[in-house]
Amino acid sequence: MTLIRLQGRLDAAAAPSLLARLTGAISEGQTQFVIDLAGVSFIDSTGLGVLVSGLKAARRADGDLRLAAPGQKVRKLLRLTTLDRVFTILETI
Repeated sequence: MTLIRLQGRLDAAAAPSLLARLTGAISEGQTQFVIDLAGVSFIDSTGLGVLVSGLKAARRADGDLRLAAPGQKVRKLLRLTTLDRVFTILETI
C-alpha cells in the first residue's frame, strides 16, 4: 500500500503533479494507494478529476485508490458530487 499525503489545495496547479506521481507509481508496479486528505483544505474540479483518473488507472492495474481522513469541506464536496459512493473513504490512515 502506497500512502500519499497531500497538503493545502488540490487544484489546477497541484493536480498535474499528483497525476504524474500516481501514473509513475503504477508504471513501476504499485497499484494500492491511500490518499491522505487530512491536510487538504480545498479541491476543485481538476483535483477531483485527478482522483477519479488515479482510481481508474489503479483499478485497470488490478489495484485500488482509497481516500483517508477528509476534512468536513472535502467530505461535503465528495458527498455533493456523489464521489463518496465511488471511493472507499477511510476515517483515518
